[in-house]
Amino acid sequence: MQTNFTAEQLKDSHVAESEKILRKCVHCGFCTATCPTFTLLGDELDSPRGRIYLIKDMLENDRPADEKVVKHIDRCLSCLACMTTCPSGVHYMHLVDHARIHIEKTYKRPLTDRIMRGILAFVLPYPQRFRLALIGAYFGRPFAGLLKRFGGPFAKMGAMLELAPAKAPLRGQLEGPGTFRTDQPERKGRVALLSGCAQPVLNPGINDATIRLLKRSGYEIVLPKGEVCCGALVHHMGKEEASLENARRNVDVWMREVEEGGLDAILITASGCGTTIKDYGFMLKDDPAYAEKAAKVSALAKDITEFLVTVDLGEPKVQPNLTIAYHSACSMQHGQKITRQPKDLLKTAGFNVKDVPEGHLCCGSAGTYNILQPEIAKRLRDRKVANIEKTKPDLIATGNIGCMTQIGLGTDVPIVHTAELLDWVYGGPCPDNLEPERVQ
Repeated sequence: MQTNFTAEQLKDSHVAESEKILRKCVHCGFCTATCPTFTLLGDELDSPRGRIYLIKDMLENDRPADEKVVKHIDRCLSCLACMTTCPSGVHYMHLVDHARIHIEKTYKRPLTDRIMRGILAFVLPYPQRFRLALIGAYFGRPFAGLLKRFGGPFAKMGAMLELAPAKAPLRGQLEGPGTFRTDQPERKGRVALLSGCAQPVLNPGINDATIRLLKRSGYEIVLPKGEVCCGALVHHMGKEEASLENARRNVDVWMREVEEGGLDAILITASGCGTTIKDYGFMLKDDPAYAEKAAKVSALAKDITEFLVTVDLGEPKVQPNLTIAYHSACSMQHGQKITRQPKDLLKTAGFNVKDVPEGHLCCGSAGTYNILQPEIAKRLRDRKVANIEKTKPDLIATGNIGCMTQIGLGTDVPIVHTAELLDWVYGGPCPDNLEPERVQ
């Protein structure tokens, strides 16, 4: 793609990076075939190629975002299926991230939209605030359907209440900060585990299971003091400074652990967080105080399944004899290019693993997307659930809490994190949401 940025514009590192990305695009349109919003809506401007044209025009002309641009960029899930499909290596993720930053700086959203986004940014990245909010949402949940019928901002409030758990949030048994020693006579290694922000509130059992599994396998696990949200939630809203501040704080925390006790890896059990942390090196590349440290942290970051394929988990203690539909989160398969490892681990553990038809398409979760774009998110969820149920599974496995929450609204089939299933098979307790008749 030919570009016409001025030398003055290219002095801005964001613009310079976007210009490089734009020049790689050859207009081929392969991305439209795998874009969820184009698949549903059929509008070229709701495809990656269409959004690229909008972004190019906005940035080249150095003009504020307008309602049309915001509408179509907001509809983007950042599922990154287009990056998997693109034959030219267009790094759409960094381009759309820049567009969102530009929108946040130059466009004044309607008041209700600003309030909703402000609430999400104030609550979701903070576990204590989120836990209190969920207690309130527990009592408001019966009114979700009524609010959605009013439409507009009320529909978004209804979608938010609908996503709240049907029971009050619990606390994990192995919460940090702290260090968990290995159960084995000799330590094989030392790893940090990202506690996360939303996941330990919505499903603390995921990190509990991960810690048990790693301890039995010979690893010492540290949940570092001072760790904060990875920054993904505010990053995808275009709130650049807030996301970079979170990244810097986490880099400081993890580098302290590297220097004091050494780390073999920084493990992440929510694939959406993993995609962002692996991008810290890029996000902080212009910060002379953090560029090198951030690159080291990104190199250490691994999804839990990416790490477990290198670990001797021992012999299975349970023969599950269950059929699993494996849902590969977009942030896992497209963001991190992890496709084989989770399924290999589950097959080795004794599960009959089935791929989901149209597995490349997003379930509609996408961070806060299912709150901010509830109509599109519901259509994607219904399509995903229909495809999952075609495989006639006993349960669904995945590696991202957002997908678990989203898909769980549309089906009665239990959905369980991959780490919880592996912990169970190799000596841990049966996951809470697996009914006894399903595992006998």
